[in-house]
Amino acid sequence: MGKTADLAMVQKTIIDTIHKEADQYYLSRWSRCFYSARDLSDMVYIDNFYFNKHLFVQFNSTVGRFVGLNKYGLSVAEGWNNSPTLIAEIASVDTECKYNIKNRDPALRDKAVKPKVKLSLVKQAGAIFPAVLICSAYEFYPKHIKVSWLRNGEVVNSDVTSVMEMADGDWYYQIHSEMVYIPKYGEKISCMVDHASLNQPIVTDWDPLLPESEKIKVGIGASVLVLGVIIAAAGLIYYKIKSTRKQK
Repeated sequence: MGKTADLAMVQKTIIDTIHKEADQYYLSRWSRCFYSARDLSDMVYIDNFYFNKHLFVQFNSTVGRFVGLNKYGLSVAEGWNNSPTLIAEIASVDTECKYNIKNRDPALRDKAVKPKVKLSLVKQAGAIFPAVLICSAYEFYPKHIKVSWLRNGEVVNSDVTSVMEMADGDWYYQIHSEMVYIPKYGEKISCMVDHASLNQPIVTDWDPLLPESEKIKVGIGASVLVLGVIIAAAGLIYYKIKSTRKQK
């Protein structure tokens, strides 16, 4: 069953209002459950407590205790960390998160729409890098999706930027992720998209068989980059030789 993680985010909001004479004070609590593994093994439970819209205490299951975020929150967190309240919060990963997600997840998947994935190359005018690969996912539902880049099967974390999910205005969503592309011989670049609608991630490989015009653009960019390195190295060697002669 399980699908992508932040694909299914269970959230519940509990708002309590305390009245004091003519003034009103608001104590709010926002609990959320996040997961990315299909077996829910990486489930994270986050419980935020606000007073008049200011976050003063947070519980994070990866930390395992309450953390105060201001002077008042520190005193509250200390008390809760030494009471049965903490035990109940830790148990919420199973009693609240996993239990509810297992019950609600199937209903979400029945309404899910698979993304359409496109991988393209864009030349950056005046940039220091030859080009950028863009991985775009379109017309998917629900909103939460995960886009990753792979280089020879390994996840790439550097030289990657992503745009948050954007609404199309027709109940569907889109997202775009970019990766700096410097061609290397024998290298395989892929974009991996995971979503609640999928039984397994969609992996799209970058096709090196570009149109001739694109090959020329990328080739020129790579050549300029290599030429720049050669010139810099030659200059450094010349400088060292000249310095050595002067010392003699």
